[in-house]
Amino acid sequence: MGVQTVTQFSDGHQKQAFIRSLLNDVRSFEYMLDHDWFEKDITRFGAELEMVLIDKTTLKPKNIAIDVIDKMKSPKWLETELAQFNLELNLTPREMVGNHFTLMENEIQDRLKKLDKVLNGYDSTYILTGILPTIQKFHLNKENLTPRDRYYALLNAIKQLNLGKDFELKIFGIDELFVKHDSPLLEAANTSWQVHLQVDASEYTKMYNIAQALAGPTMAIAANSPIVFGKRLWHESRIAMFEQSLDTRSTHEHMREQATRVSFGKDWLNDSVVDIYKEDISRFKVLLSTVIEEDSWEMIKKNKVPELSALLVHNGTVYRWNRPQFGISKNGQPHLRIENRVLAAGPTVPDQMANAVFWLGTMKGMAKQYGDIRKHVDFSSIKDNFGKGARFGLQADFKWIKNKRIHVTDLILKELIPLSREGLKSCKIDSADINRYLGIIKDRATKKTNGATWMLDSYEHLLKNRVSKDETLSVLTHSIMKNQQTNKPVHTWKKADLIDLDEYKPLELKVSEFMQTDLFTVEKDDIIEMVGELMEWRRIRFVPVEDEKGNLQGIITQRLLSRVLLKALRDPIEKPILVEDIMITKPQVTSPDVSILTAMKIMRKNNIGCLPVVKNKVLVGVITETDFLGITSRLLERLHDKKTQDKKSKK
Repeated sequence: MGVQTVTQFSDGHQKQAFIRSLLNDVRSFEYMLDHDWFEKDITRFGAELEMVLIDKTTLKPKNIAIDVIDKMKSPKWLETELAQFNLELNLTPREMVGNHFTLMENEIQDRLKKLDKVLNGYDSTYILTGILPTIQKFHLNKENLTPRDRYYALLNAIKQLNLGKDFELKIFGIDELFVKHDSPLLEAANTSWQVHLQVDASEYTKMYNIAQALAGPTMAIAANSPIVFGKRLWHESRIAMFEQSLDTRSTHEHMREQATRVSFGKDWLNDSVVDIYKEDISRFKVLLSTVIEEDSWEMIKKNKVPELSALLVHNGTVYRWNRPQFGISKNGQPHLRIENRVLAAGPTVPDQMANAVFWLGTMKGMAKQYGDIRKHVDFSSIKDNFGKGARFGLQADFKWIKNKRIHVTDLILKELIPLSREGLKSCKIDSADINRYLGIIKDRATKKTNGATWMLDSYEHLLKNRVSKDETLSVLTHSIMKNQQTNKPVHTWKKADLIDLDEYKPLELKVSEFMQTDLFTVEKDDIIEMVGELMEWRRIRFVPVEDEKGNLQGIITQRLLSRVLLKALRDPIEKPILVEDIMITKPQVTSPDVSILTAMKIMRKNNIGCLPVVKNKVLVGVITETDFLGITSRLLERLHDKKTQDKKSKK
């Protein structure tokens, strides 16, 4: 949010005073624009890198962010994020010239090494990826929120705006994700690589519109978030996750339009950057306050640059994918930036830098080639491109300049890379930097391989081995971790394989991470023949019984069915046998939050082969003895493979 100390409004007077300051800030902002106060004739870039902290053994998120920052004595370049398993690394703003891209990459590597040295003491490490494959819904509970007042204030304000209702995710890709959550902390699943470009105030409208036009292809080439909670969704699922996790709109019978706080925008920027701020104030309720230590208009009268604290706070609660940013340079002059928020973290530091260089160079190249992009392409087309880039990544087809239809990789290879190269040359970037970073983009586009396609291909490859979903996701995460350490770009990676994971410890899993959720159930008044056919068709030995609300009513086992069949053969009856006549009415159940070791003990103690998983009486999954047999066989295979490798190494 830019401002660290924020609170919710305690009363109407505080809110009114803050809004007055906010309007003053807009007035002051316009004055500075009109009177040419802003820094110009210099191009700077900067970035923020978000990451996930994971346990090296479980490969799951680890809540140690504050401990790590304290251990490192709170360096200015390291900051907390919403969740306790996230950190943000802030990088030095640099002039866009010479070898400054290489210098930024070196800075990232140096800071990550310092961070990892401390993380080792917690048996942890960091992962650079848009959405961690092993992250689960329960990791995003409010108990994992970073204990900072500003995060509590933000989430409480959004929750109140949602009238206390649950937040819903509905994302459709190869698989489907359709789930509710009681907190907007779902947003914390996303980790981004946010790149800033400083531009002259006189050029802002032109450059902002170009950033909008480039959002689709830039995101497509850099997509790195295709898997959420074990489901294959959009190539850049961060877009849908972020938009829906903070969506407080409700459905109505009428067709009145409602805006969401996370958006691409509704149209081109036509006049001034201040119009974005005015629209966001007009459309979105003010959520948070801060202590206003200066009257911005009084500062203007004294010919001093105000900090615009109220405007920064409100701007920090509206999440445009290309967000305008106001800042004050070291020389005391105000400046304007465009913050590109579409890029995911990872897969490697060189990949990230290549994404940044490609975007920054293309911004400059397109400005020189096309000037006012509004004259060459419709906004509806570039907004459609944005959606397609998020959904399909390198498989997307775009509508581009002069209504030309073009595949995204052809667009990047034939048009955007040359434009980016020219833009970088115009900034006098060293040829070695240009060739290296654009070379990564070129190879990625040529091979049609980015983080998303690598992950999806690896996931498909791992599924063919018929291992559990959790093990598949663990292998993916471990492979990402190992490949990141090589600093080799993602298009050179081999598919993740089971041998990439040295050790797998499933007994530490929760039931929710292991249970089957694709269930076949019956109701009490179904005839028993239906159950028999269902078991035969689906090759299952247990069928849960539920009511119309999904509440567990009982369970039918293959053994029960056999007894009924024998009885019917011995003593035929005309009356149909119903599920409720024979079902176990009070089966042993478990909770999704217990460990699978506990679940195994329940099954062994009660000599049962199926354990329904229930939350608030609702059936949410099942665990069967076959599932545990799969774990046992995989562990035995791993043990055998390890012994074989040890023997070979001794020879």
